[in-house]
Amino acid sequence: MIQAALLHSVSYSGSWGQHALSLEDFVSKAADLGYDSVMLMAKRPHISVLDWGPKERATLRTRIEKRNLRAVCIAGYTNFTADLEHSDVPHREIQIQHVTELARMAHDLGGNLVRVFTGYESGAASFDTQWKIVIDALRECARRAADFGVTIGVQNHHDLANDYQSQYELIGEIGEPNCKALFDAWAPALQGTDLVASARKMAPVTVHTTFANYSLRPRFRYLPELVNYERLTPNVRAVPIDEGFIDYNSFVRALEDAGFEGTIAYEMCSPLRGGGSLENLDRYARRFLEFIAPFRLAAASPRADL
Repeated sequence: MIQAALLHSVSYSGSWGQHALSLEDFVSKAADLGYDSVMLMAKRPHISVLDWGPKERATLRTRIEKRNLRAVCIAGYTNFTADLEHSDVPHREIQIQHVTELARMAHDLGGNLVRVFTGYESGAASFDTQWKIVIDALRECARRAADFGVTIGVQNHHDLANDYQSQYELIGEIGEPNCKALFDAWAPALQGTDLVASARKMAPVTVHTTFANYSLRPRFRYLPELVNYERLTPNVRAVPIDEGFIDYNSFVRALEDAGFEGTIAYEMCSPLRGGGSLENLDRYARRFLEFIAPFRLAAASPRADL
């Protein structure tokens, strides 16, 4: 069951040359568009731990609550396998402390969820070594976040555990009740995986998912010596939620049928078809709410067996 629809602030961060809003203006934008709450990009130009202390967080929480927003999620950016070539630098400790501060931030804003990534695979260590590094780091993050009543959500984005079966195993091996999956359809769709099967598998361990849809643009390199073209990996271009190749209707139904009870965010985290004007961003954001409306209505309807 969908608990809330969130808008990810990265969409209005200007990171891909699109129109940029301050964090305060973004909160107002999300409320004006009709979202239930917000997912906040935990780095500049939005809510960096370097800039947002207790006073600033209290002011932002007041703003969020005045707009009747809820279910705040902090979107962290981690890579627990970073710089394995230099073991003298305590990268894991630095990142675990950062995630701990993000958990404190989530708590201060009235939220209970922090999004993190695993790690990009490195040639400086074996796969099994990197897997253990990620497991150990995420387990410690979860234990420290528990002090704030916060769940650590692991998104299937980086190299390690980005396929759904590995992500499922990762959550199981971490073994902390407040470490769950943030399972997105984007990765399995691009990997050619059965979306319905993956959603059914992941639903019991998933607390949040983020939506974005894309068109696939074929790419070819001309080989003059063969007077022919070599097929390359397709490029993707963000499009409105109901115009891309990812079948989100089937994905959502499979999640819900398998017991999903969490939140859904919408993000625009790449160049968009139609450009990055404020008008186009708003158009995409509204289209998502129109698309998800039947599922939100179903979640809000009283159950017949109650």
